[in-house]
Amino acid sequence: MTYETWIAFAVASAIVVLIPGPNIVLTVNYAIRDGKRSGLATIPGVVLGAFIAMSLSLLGAGAVLATSAFLFTLLKLAGAMYLIWLAYSLWTAPVEDLSLSEGAASKPLPGLFWQALLISALNPKGPAFYVAFVPQFVSPIGPIFQQFSILIITFLAVATLNSLFWLFFANGMRTQFQKPAAMRLLNRVGASCLFVAGVFTARATRSA
Repeated sequence: MTYETWIAFAVASAIVVLIPGPNIVLTVNYAIRDGKRSGLATIPGVVLGAFIAMSLSLLGAGAVLATSAFLFTLLKLAGAMYLIWLAYSLWTAPVEDLSLSEGAASKPLPGLFWQALLISALNPKGPAFYVAFVPQFVSPIGPIFQQFSILIITFLAVATLNSLFWLFFANGMRTQFQKPAAMRLLNRVGASCLFVAGVFTARATRSA
């Protein structure tokens, strides 16, 4: 792999992750609702979930999911139901006792980590995307494992920076959401995004 190829992959990865997905919605919501500490708790889950999905995909799970209708349907339904359940939880979350203190989160930090990890790992579009996207930047005449390792680390680093960008942006907007009505609006916008993501996940096809 040449340096130019690596740069091209890093730029392409930045473009891919720039558009907010379900994980970013979750990070932003918790950062605004409970502070930077809660938002930060979701980022390791996002990265670890993406690492699991990428590693399994490039080891062959992506090819299996691309050829097995049953396994693909099972994964996409699990991911869709989880996103829709999160949407319902966020839509109905109480907002009466909001506080701008950094001290306590409304949800335990380990729970935020596992929540983000599940969203990231259960995305049924992930395996097909990773299998289609990453190998384009791999040279068949070079060490394959080493190249895949470099590309996976690069993608995860870019995704981490993107999550941190949204986290600090959201944390800076916290004062705009001190009123319960504003927080309720944010919750419902985030819940709507998660619900739409769940619907699209449920409608995902292996060829898309």
